Amino acid sequence: MCDRENLTRRLFLQQAAGGLGAAALGTLLGRSAWAQGGLGRRAARAKHVIYLHMVGAPSQLDLFDYKPTLVRHSGELMPESLWEGLRLAFIRQRPKLMGTKFRFRRCGNSGMEISELLPHLSEVADDLALIKSVRTEQFNHAPAQLMLQTGFGRLGRPSLGSWVSYGLGSDNENLPAFVVLVTGSVAGAGNSLWGSGFLPTVHQGVEFRSHGDPVLFLSNPPGVDGEARRKIVDGVKRLNAEALADVGDPEIATRISQYELAFRMQASVPDLMDLSKEPEEVHRLYGTQPGKVSFANHCLLARRLVERGVRFVQLFDEGWDMHGSLNSRLPDKCRQIDRPIAALLQDLKRRGLLEDTLVVWGGEFGRTPMLQGADGEGAKTEPGRDHHKEAFCMWMAGGGAKPGVVHGETDELGFNVVRDPVHVHDVNATILHLLGVDHEQLTFKYQGRNFRLTDVHGNVVSQLLA
Repeated sequence: MCDRENLTRRLFLQQAAGGLGAAALGTLLGRSAWAQGGLGRRAARAKHVIYLHMVGAPSQLDLFDYKPTLVRHSGELMPESLWEGLRLAFIRQRPKLMGTKFRFRRCGNSGMEISELLPHLSEVADDLALIKSVRTEQFNHAPAQLMLQTGFGRLGRPSLGSWVSYGLGSDNENLPAFVVLVTGSVAGAGNSLWGSGFLPTVHQGVEFRSHGDPVLFLSNPPGVDGEARRKIVDGVKRLNAEALADVGDPEIATRISQYELAFRMQASVPDLMDLSKEPEEVHRLYGTQPGKVSFANHCLLARRLVERGVRFVQLFDEGWDMHGSLNSRLPDKCRQIDRPIAALLQDLKRRGLLEDTLVVWGGEFGRTPMLQGADGEGAKTEPGRDHHKEAFCMWMAGGGAKPGVVHGETDELGFNVVRDPVHVHDVNATILHLLGVDHEQLTFKYQGRNFRLTDVHGNVVSQLLA
């Protein structure tokens, strides 16, 4: 036994390093240690998630939540009772109501009401579980994006995809568990939306790019071939293993894991990203053009990623923050995403992948039933809608979500939820449930406290389960 006076911190870490290192590597170099322990696991309906985040927040009132009463009273001042004490992002004076100018129709056997702006999605309405009653506490973009994706309105918490990676690990040794595809940029919280927070950094999202190097610095530099790169990786691995045995820092284990994964990705990623190998019929379905950057290309890549076992694929599409010119800008954005999303659902379904792939669509909040900006004849700009946290729409499809259902209801102006409210914590709890994970059990101890994605909140929405 060591003399207590001679038991230094360094000696303690060296003696304990075998156990610490083994635990760290067990988590990082294979399936999640949390998943292996079976904590909170239950029968999973979904094995993979494709999450479509429309950055800036689409207008639910023009896409999924048709309000005839709002249309009839369009142009009138909003009710004083709703305006009193209301805090909005930009509107400062009592505004006028603004009903949609777009037609809606009932679609599929479910009779789900969907806007004319989404004709292709309307054809797969019976695959959707539409939630009309989502709400959040945050009404500015960055905090609302963080609340939706990390369960907390400020920086520092792990993202949903990182929690899923931590909880379930990867189904593919040659690709990350969590992959991100961005069309445009992510205004607001940026890459914090796929950050790992206080989880080991191996669980953060890896951004793939559709032109140039698919992943930054993945290619060998000039003059370095595969054999030389292998020797370099092996040498670095030995040095890192010595450091890991010395101090047991889990981040060193992350480094070992990531060097190995990057080396394997050099062979797997270029083939994955080469859309030209897809049949012409598939390109017609999605509207894809190999070699170009587009949301359509990213939808096809999402299918290819889950097909290869990637656990969590997240697509971010910018351009939905429409404070003005909504009636001209919204149709353009819908044309960019409507056909590819419907194609993604159809493609997954015909390949037998939709059964265990959960597709989620939504933004960080909704838009107001009141107009913002110019109004009336001769106005130089068209009005838009301000941010709205009280009620907005999201939908799920596949992966055990109940098809052809509409959950929740808003009032006749689309302002407040009047039936079956669903908080963003409830959305995340339901996603984890469909993956076979109990959101209350998926925790990580940090600074003396067990943290989880849903904090101390969240209920599974059983009505959305097939």
